[in-house]
Amino acid sequence: MRVQDISPSLLENIRRGVVIPAMPLALDADRRLSPKHQKALVRYYVDAGAGGIAVGVHSTQFEIRDPDVGLFEPVLRLASAEIDAWSKGRKILKIAGVCGPTEQALREVAFARKQGYHAGLLSLAALSHGTIPQLIDHCQAVAEVLPLIGFYLQPAVGGRVLSFDFWRRFAEIENVLAIKIAPFNRYQTLDVIRAVCDAGREKDIVLYTGNDDNIVADLLTPWRIGDKRVRIAGGLLGHWCVWTKKAVELLADIHAVNHADQPIPPWMLTLGAEVTDCNAVFFDVTNGFAGCIPGIHEVLRRQGLLPGTWCLNPKEALSPGQSEEIDRVYQAYPHLNDDAFVRENRERWLDE
Repeated sequence: MRVQDISPSLLENIRRGVVIPAMPLALDADRRLSPKHQKALVRYYVDAGAGGIAVGVHSTQFEIRDPDVGLFEPVLRLASAEIDAWSKGRKILKIAGVCGPTEQALREVAFARKQGYHAGLLSLAALSHGTIPQLIDHCQAVAEVLPLIGFYLQPAVGGRVLSFDFWRRFAEIENVLAIKIAPFNRYQTLDVIRAVCDAGREKDIVLYTGNDDNIVADLLTPWRIGDKRVRIAGGLLGHWCVWTKKAVELLADIHAVNHADQPIPPWMLTLGAEVTDCNAVFFDVTNGFAGCIPGIHEVLRRQGLLPGTWCLNPKEALSPGQSEEIDRVYQAYPHLNDDAFVRENRERWLDE
């Protein structure tokens, strides 16, 4: 499958910029998959206005690939089918997380293609000591199967530093749809943008932010590289798997400001700081991201979309004080949550 095989209307939406939540894994108290709640999450994201959903990524827990867990294929299969069933003809970009050495990555991307996924979000964490040529060969092999979304994952959660030279060569791979920029680092973010422009692919490769510490500013910035001006179009974020309806409204507001080509209103910069504060709490920055997955689970649990905060790894749990910090941001920024929207629809989403 090639980028040009994606329907023109969906491709146009992705290039314009959409909200793409990174889907969590819905588990019951026995740490088994809860299909009812997993489907409810898909329905929530579709009805909230998300333009894509990423499955099998960090938020879905990498342990789903463990042989004794065996949830990679069931979760991808369930999510793909439910997106098709619930979206009622509206085109949603289906993204499959792909990781591991080349042999594993090719198995995963081949399965994703059979399940109707449009693109693979490729983690390079398993090639932490690979040379640039080795990394590019790996990426090229995966891109032969499915359109590729590059992923600059920050080292704090398993990524590696990727140089300008890597991204410059990556941008030359023909079947690249997008890059998720998530190093949480201004210098490294600029490396990716410069590389895409230097390769002359700025009109072909769409940029998405994964910088949870700088979401709004990333999206508001008109990046100027020589005589080229580019924007980060949307977000592919674990942060946007909660309060998703408000994220869709936020992105629409940002696009309106960008299209008007007027000075950025100060209230929007303030909003950006508020979003970052919430993210710091949900993702447990204070404790080195130890509670990042349970943190987003806790928000969804409070909304009634997950039955609990359980992870496949029993050691992954809310950090001390994290629940109280979630209380704090709920109280400080009530305009950022979409609890009312969830209450209005939750029963319908959970209907089996």
